[in-house]
Amino acid sequence: MKIEIFSDFSCPFCYISKTKLQQAIKELGLEQQVKIEYKAYQLKPDASKTETRNYKEDMLQRFQGREAKMQEAIDAVHAHAKEVGLTYNVDAIQTANTENAHRLAKLAAKFNVADAFTERVMNGYFSEGFNINDTVALIDICVALGIPQEQAQQVIDEQLYSEELAQDRYDAQQLQITSVPFMVFEDAYGIKGVEPLEIYVKTLKQAQAVADKRLTVIEGDAVCGNDGCEI
Repeated sequence: MKIEIFSDFSCPFCYISKTKLQQAIKELGLEQQVKIEYKAYQLKPDASKTETRNYKEDMLQRFQGREAKMQEAIDAVHAHAKEVGLTYNVDAIQTANTENAHRLAKLAAKFNVADAFTERVMNGYFSEGFNINDTVALIDICVALGIPQEQAQQVIDEQLYSEELAQDRYDAQQLQITSVPFMVFEDAYGIKGVEPLEIYVKTLKQAQAVADKRLTVIEGDAVCGNDGCEI
């Protein structure tokens, strides 16, 4: 079963939604049947790649200085996070540019550790004040997951996977995605934002039914292969 997740490392609800999906997958015992592809969706592509900003200061600016409204939003995020066992440290979050993290996530996918990479970066960002602009720290995560340091460094130095990031942007446009998280199940069902756990379970069941019915094979004896034909 194919699941595409459009998300950004700086999106608090993306981490929560991803965690809920993983809980639903585990509940249904589908760990070996699900293939997840992470699709880059940068919320702030123009953010500085060298300097960081205080997350709460950015929020206060977005809420036009209304601290009470800002705190309501923070409390809502904390409530959603707590529901799935996550602990956010909003005071420590540093807003940065997520492009290099997305590039390295593409490399991690080549080594089948994209989910582990995404988990470590998101947990560090929302819980530990991890600086996503710190390419050395990002590369250290790659190395810890078994990715050769020189390959990770090359991704940063040569800005590799640009075509893949552009393709992700195109795919999002084709699906008319304007916000994240956004999950696509078997090109048939979608979940936008954070939903109750039972919605993820229901959608997984529906997508599994689509995947099971997508190809029905009736086998005959008269076939040809690389080694010739059989009758």
